[in-house]
Amino acid sequence: MDFNADKPIFLQIADSLCDRILSGTLKGEDRIPSVREFGADIGVNPNTVMRTYEKLTADGIIYNKRGIGYFVSPDAREHILESQRKEFLEKNVPCIRKRLELLGLDANIFKN
Repeated sequence: MDFNADKPIFLQIADSLCDRILSGTLKGEDRIPSVREFGADIGVNPNTVMRTYEKLTADGIIYNKRGIGYFVSPDAREHILESQRKEFLEKNVPCIRKRLELLGLDANIFKN
């Protein structure tokens, strides 16, 4: 996994797992690798992976079955879609709208 210096590694790992859920590679109730296993696979400290898993657990994306491992929540995809749509509308759309205005473009250029 290639990491970007502009964003914390644990968030990049979380984004990667969320992308795998959105693409259907990981589905609800699928088991994900253990903290140590995943850390070894991607070449990061297990503490970093643990931080990722804690965030995803808090967000309702994954859950822990004590003694068994971590699993994708049944409604993880819906949580991710809701969160990413909200972030896109709040952060990206205003920037796109402003850029369109600066370039003298009309938003209707996207209609085919």
